[in-house]
Amino acid sequence: MFSVSRWLNFWRSLSGIGLLLGTLFFAAALTPTLVPRTYLTQGVLAGACFALGYGVGVFWRWLWAYLELPEPGEKLRFRANTVIAVLCAGVALYFLWNTAAWQNSIRQLMQMEPVTSAHPIKLTFIALVTFVALLALARFFREVAYFVTARIRRFVPRRVANVIGAGLALLLFWLLANDMVFRLALEAADSSYRQYDELIEPERPQPTSASKTGNSASLIAWDDLGRAGREFVTTGPSAEAIGAFTQRPAKEPIRVYVGLNAAGTADERARLALDELKRVGAFERKLLVVITPTGTGWIDPAAVDSLEYLQDGDVASVAQQYSYLSSPLSLIAEPEYGEEAARALFRVVYAYWTTLPKDRRPLLYLHGLSLGAMNSEKSAQLFEMLGDPIAGALWSGPPFASRGWRRITDGRNEGSPAWLPQFRDGSFVRFMNQEGLGTSHLAPWGPMRVVYLQYASDPVTFFDYRDLYRAPAWMAKPRGPDVSPELTWYPIVTMLQLALDMAVATATPMGHGHVYAPEHYVDAWIEVTGAGPWTPDAIMKLKQQLKVVLADENRGG
Repeated sequence: MFSVSRWLNFWRSLSGIGLLLGTLFFAAALTPTLVPRTYLTQGVLAGACFALGYGVGVFWRWLWAYLELPEPGEKLRFRANTVIAVLCAGVALYFLWNTAAWQNSIRQLMQMEPVTSAHPIKLTFIALVTFVALLALARFFREVAYFVTARIRRFVPRRVANVIGAGLALLLFWLLANDMVFRLALEAADSSYRQYDELIEPERPQPTSASKTGNSASLIAWDDLGRAGREFVTTGPSAEAIGAFTQRPAKEPIRVYVGLNAAGTADERARLALDELKRVGAFERKLLVVITPTGTGWIDPAAVDSLEYLQDGDVASVAQQYSYLSSPLSLIAEPEYGEEAARALFRVVYAYWTTLPKDRRPLLYLHGLSLGAMNSEKSAQLFEMLGDPIAGALWSGPPFASRGWRRITDGRNEGSPAWLPQFRDGSFVRFMNQEGLGTSHLAPWGPMRVVYLQYASDPVTFFDYRDLYRAPAWMAKPRGPDVSPELTWYPIVTMLQLALDMAVATATPMGHGHVYAPEHYVDAWIEVTGAGPWTPDAIMKLKQQLKVVLADENRGG
């Protein structure tokens, strides 16, 4: 039975500064960032932030005692904890009361239905469960550290034993988490994704046309394309559909894809892709696009379909798979695989392309979304192309780890926003979002056109570990068109919020977050390849057409 004396002892044992910091972290976690959150994700985040803040407070209390500084008496501590508890309750209630309005400040900008409630009771319960689970884990860590310290103390001084014990316990937990839990989880995920990738969808029959990758005449077996590859080569507009829409003669677009099972190494798969490109006549087309897919091998149909319409089908596209895992897992577990595959494919295609007569070869472009954008960016070294440059690149939703994107963004012209930079005179690289380029004061394009398509609300692009201790530049006013004016930077908490935003970045409506809309791809491809015979009215009709067709297909890995 929980007596009054036990309650008083428990209350006195609480860290007042931990309770205060935990509540402040909890409250800050309820404020908006880039992506709308459900009460479930909001509760988990708030509970984790409360645990973190409380842990910082407990550590401060321990450090104070360890340094043998004067401490308040029990009565004073009890009174202080009571005052702090009342204050914390008021702060928590105020922030919970405003949570729905803060979430609606994002939802309104993304044309989403407003929420009438943030479900504060459910949210608080989930936060409490999360806090208790993390607190139990922390206390288990403490017991392990005490156990190790007690055995070391026989041989070394007490404080030395404390440091060694804590260090060994931390190392043990890290090894268990990294080598057992994380590794086993990745192996399970890899096996699951592999089995999913190998499933043959009954609604997706094998192509019969000799020009299609995966047919009986193809150098790449249908079974070796993988799920994403089979989707890529069998979908998209046909010559008839393109011609019916444009009222002009159109060609059947060429799509080549090499799955992971098609060959043992990235170089072998790249050579296989080149041979398949030659077989289907890809080098006789007007445009050739080397695509780096996302982690699972998925290629955004909004990007490819829009280009094929714009170019009357006179396009060949090629890609090779490098992973079964989703992009975040692939980035963590096997970051080198994507770069290796992208480099291999570009090298063999570019080497052959440079041997062709310049007046009878296709214009060569690069494309990638998300992790594919980062690896595509790495695939082509500028110094390798100085003598014979490619025509350009379109990279959408580049992740924060993209080094080239980061260098250009950090080197942007003074006065241009971090979410839509202007780089020098714009003759080499330009940035676009839902509203286009954002500036008309640009020099004419040079021989190579590079465009980054990015949304200010995309946490995959704008997350940064340095948000832990400083406000990011993209928060400065004026802000992006779909970033909440209520967004405020808080040390530590904002970084955790954005990390969660990354995990749910594809749950936004199309045209926001990490879900790129076909109408914005149309504008970006026109910037990269030129408008050709398209009038403004025809472009508007194309955007509407693609928006309807692809509304439910723009989710991937």
